[in-house]
Amino acid sequence: SQQLNKRLQSASPIVIDEQSGKFKFKSGSAELKPELKSYILTEILPTIETTIKAREIDFIQVIGHTDGQENNRGSNLDTTLESVAKGSQSVSKLMPGSNADLGLMRALAVVQELEKTGRLKNIKFRAYSAAQLYLPSGKIASIDRDADETRRRIEIRFIPPGKTK
Repeated sequence: SQQLNKRLQSASPIVIDEQSGKFKFKSGSAELKPELKSYILTEILPTIETTIKAREIDFIQVIGHTDGQENNRGSNLDTTLESVAKGSQSVSKLMPGSNADLGLMRALAVVQELEKTGRLKNIKFRAYSAAQLYLPSGKIASIDRDADETRRRIEIRFIPPGKTK
């Protein structure tokens, strides 16, 4: 409906980027450093709470973006991802074999940090990866294998309630 579209248009995504200096992920890691955990709790969580109340949001996508540095180690996501997502193992147990893996791991780490607060009980989260594919502008990135903190980010996107019938 028109009202639903208006709510969605007003819910701008939240972008957590390394360029802002608010956090850095260690290369190849999804570990949330204390500075990032603090930023999530003091800045991101209140913004999410305000947005979901104002826009009746019940579904949030968290998307991890990486730079183009190659990541060719052995991955264990095929055997471990579900148990990490269910909380029976830590994200730190995951080993990425690609940037797609790494983006997903970082998104999942942010989702778990938000869920851990217990303040977003009625929200459904989904963690996704865009790997190195998109620049912050939304354009497809050219091939660039250098470290580039301007491309590393987490996007938090709000989805309005779906149709009930």
